[in-house]
Amino acid sequence: MKKEDCILFSGGIKGAEEEFGMNAERFGIDEINFTFEGHAIVRRRGIRVLTHEELKNGDVSLEYISKLMNRHYAKTPMIRKVLQSIWYQINGGREIYVIGEILEDKTVKGGTGWGAEFAKLCNKPLYVFDQKYNSWFSWNQTEWLECKKENEPVIGHPHFTGTGTRYLEENGKRAIAGLFERTFK
Repeated sequence: MKKEDCILFSGGIKGAEEEFGMNAERFGIDEINFTFEGHAIVRRRGIRVLTHEELKNGDVSLEYISKLMNRHYAKTPMIRKVLQSIWYQINGGREIYVIGEILEDKTVKGGTGWGAEFAKLCNKPLYVFDQKYNSWFSWNQTEWLECKKENEPVIGHPHFTGTGTRYLEENGKRAIAGLFERTFK
């Protein structure tokens, strides 16, 4: 896989997405950051502002997501747009890499969780670095499997998604850097 063929799909938000973008830039990987008018992003490289019509393509029932995720999502226009833009991130990538926390119900904490669940529904390879457990996990269609150090993920497709928590910790930063180093060194 050649670096010049690779594209990171993300959202450009502070935290994990910002770190994914900085690593992509460091390794000469293109990035596309999906956003919408009024959304506060920190990455300015590869911005793709979604129109109202495009956002509607990623629309999903908040009731369905709330039930699937075992949590309540506020029915605000901003939350709806965030979830719609996540749809583009997950659709763009063929492999999904998430930084966050896996909950007991096998979902991922926060808004990031919708991206992980959508990846599951699309049957895409999905990896989560759980900052609490300081380890990578892979989804095997029914449960999370912890990756041993020697089996930590390597990006295997030129179109991949990097997303996650806004509350990125040092171990999350190291996990992202390690992912890029294992893949592109």
